[in-house]
Amino acid sequence: MALLTALSAAVLLQAASASPAPDLSWMAGYWLDCSGGREASETWSDPRGGLLAGHAVTVRNGRSGFEFARIAPLQDGVLAYLAQPDGAAPTPFRLIESGPQRVVFANPANDFPHRILYQRQGDVLTARIEGADDDETRSVEWSFNRAELNARCPG
Repeated sequence: MALLTALSAAVLLQAASASPAPDLSWMAGYWLDCSGGREASETWSDPRGGLLAGHAVTVRNGRSGFEFARIAPLQDGVLAYLAQPDGAAPTPFRLIESGPQRVVFANPANDFPHRILYQRQGDVLTARIEGADDDETRSVEWSFNRAELNARCPG
């Protein structure tokens, strides 16, 4: 009985200290960036059962690339962005900051990037990756406009 009481107390303490997951419903939709000579799109599901599923497709100079992604809790309950560029094994980036229509994930042990940021203003979703690459700090940013599903860049 003492073990059961101790386990119950531990569960209640963990639940009390766990912060609620941020509302990321503002990321849902189809987003298109036609800048810099590329066509980049991201598609994000609405949050369902603590999961957002996403994918990105980028086309430049007749070549295409893709990334699968999801935002979901890790085994320890911390929310994370799990990136799978070109179908690679998932790399977790843990939530470090969230606010109204802004979220930041980090993995300082990753080669590049170290941080992934999303922010929305109106119908524009900005995505930014940043970190050090070969001891040089760099970043890449996309400015996505809300678009109809599977819309393409003019051209």
